[in-house]
Amino acid sequence: MAAISASQVKELRERTGLGMMECKKALTEAGGDIDTAIENLRKNSGLKAAKKAGRTAAEGAIVTRVAEDGSYGVMVEINSETDFVARDDNFTAFADKVADAFFAAKSEDVAAIMEGELEADREQLVQKIGENIGVRRSVVVEAASQGGSLVGAYVHGGRIGVLTVLNGGNDETAKDVAMHVAALNPTVALPENMPQEKLDAEKAIILAQPDMAGKPEQIAEKMVQGRLKKYLAENSLTEQAFVKDPNQTVAEYVKAAGGEVVSFTRFEVGEGIEKEEVDFAQEVMEQAKRS
Repeated sequence: MAAISASQVKELRERTGLGMMECKKALTEAGGDIDTAIENLRKNSGLKAAKKAGRTAAEGAIVTRVAEDGSYGVMVEINSETDFVARDDNFTAFADKVADAFFAAKSEDVAAIMEGELEADREQLVQKIGENIGVRRSVVVEAASQGGSLVGAYVHGGRIGVLTVLNGGNDETAKDVAMHVAALNPTVALPENMPQEKLDAEKAIILAQPDMAGKPEQIAEKMVQGRLKKYLAENSLTEQAFVKDPNQTVAEYVKAAGGEVVSFTRFEVGEGIEKEEVDFAQEVMEQAKRS
C-alpha cells in the first residue's frame, strides 16, 4: 500500500474541509487516490447524517430576507446541536444559502426546498462538522395588497428574528418595530388580537388575588376590567412603551411616521424544543474532538 504523504492530506483537507485524521483515513482506504477518497467521503456523508439525525439540534440561527420593495419577507430557522457550530463560517454560509432558496421560491415548504442540492449540502456539512444539522421551519410574510404596506425585518444575534408588517411608514420604522418585538416579545400585535382563552385565564388569576375577596360585584368587575386593560397594554405590541423612546407607545411611534401596525412574526432559536442537558465543559470537549 502506497504511503500517504502530508501534501495529499493537505490537498484533501483543502478540498473537503474535513479534519486531518479523517482525510488520512479516507486516503488510506482509497489507496492514496484523492478523487476516490472524495467520492467515498461523499457517499459516506449521507450515512453519517442519518446516524446523527436522532440527536437534538436546539441551537442554530435565524435568517431573514426581505424584498427590496418591502412586498414580502422570509424567515428561516436552521438548527445545530451547539452554539459553537452555529457561529461556524461553514454553518452560516449554509444557513444563508438555505434562506436564499426559501426567499427565491417564496416558500414555507421545508421538505420541498430541502430536496436535491440543499439536502446534499446539509449531509456534507453534517459530515464536516460532526453535528446534526437541520432546517426546522420557514415563514413567508406578505405586505397588504394596498399601496404603502411593507414588511420589515430584524435579527438579534442570529438567535431572534422578527418580520413586521406596517401599513404606511418606512423601512426604518418597520425595522425599529421588529427590533422592539425582538426585545419585548409581545403576545399579540393589537389588543383585539388577544385570544379569549388568554383573557379568561388572566381574569381567573385576577379574581383569585387576596384583595378581590369580599368585594361587591360591581367593584370587583371594575377592578377586573382595569387589570385586564393593564394586561393588554403590557402584552400588545401597539400599546407597549416603545423600546427606543418609552415616552410614547409603539402605535404612537408608527403613527408619527405615517403608518400603523398590522402584524408581526417572531422566531427564537430552539423555542419549543426540549434541550438535552450538556454541561459547558462537556460541550467544549465535544467540539475539540470534532476540530
